[in-house]
Amino acid sequence: MTIVLVHGNPETEAIWDDLVPLLSDQIIVRLCPPGFGSTVRPGFDCSVDAYLSWLVGELGKLARPIDLVGHDWGGGHVMRVAMDYPALIRSSATDMLGAFDPDYVWHDLAQVWQTPQVGEQAVAQMVSMPAEALARRYEGLGMTAAIARKVAAAANGDMGRAILALYRSAVQPIIRDLGAGLPRAAAKPGLALIATEDRYCGGETLTRRCAERAGANIAVLEGAVIGGCVSSQSKVLTRSIRSWQS
Repeated sequence: MTIVLVHGNPETEAIWDDLVPLLSDQIIVRLCPPGFGSTVRPGFDCSVDAYLSWLVGELGKLARPIDLVGHDWGGGHVMRVAMDYPALIRSSATDMLGAFDPDYVWHDLAQVWQTPQVGEQAVAQMVSMPAEALARRYEGLGMTAAIARKVAAAANGDMGRAILALYRSAVQPIIRDLGAGLPRAAAKPGLALIATEDRYCGGETLTRRCAERAGANIAVLEGAVIGGCVSSQSKVLTRSIRSWQS
């Protein structure tokens, strides 16, 4: 079987560095969403639908069965595959499930990115920040120092434009409406990861509610925040993945 890892914003595939060695007996594929550590090809508009089409295309190239794991916005893309293309996967896992709840409100930074001009100023500030300072910020979210440095080094104009386009394509009520498809995800086994210090994806209440609608099991990562839970909780996450696969 193949475990496919999809990261989110503002990240690169480096966030999986501590996890992958713990899954060394598996076939591991890390997919980089365009703009987040990989090139944005001409005509790719970095919208939620564009990322869904991209992920569907990438999965179609891989050996099956596929266990699909997503972190942050990568988890959002994963859930859309689980809802709309379940035949492509054996199972899915995500830590962004709560964002599909009807009561979800985008976090403050997302609302900044969704605001014209203000969002452009925010991403310009991010990509112009010295890499060391940006890495320290990521460490504050729970990334290890080594991973934070790799992620910070990838901040550039393409990433900034991808952030703005992605979040603006999911402004409410869009992502709430996408959540109407959660019951379809029950066609394949799912795992909802709950980072107990999550400030971005709706928290435990909304995640549990969405997990019930999607027929997903739940794994709790104590003390983790959404931005750093892969880096700081790799051993716990590995146990969760292995339990969910069995």
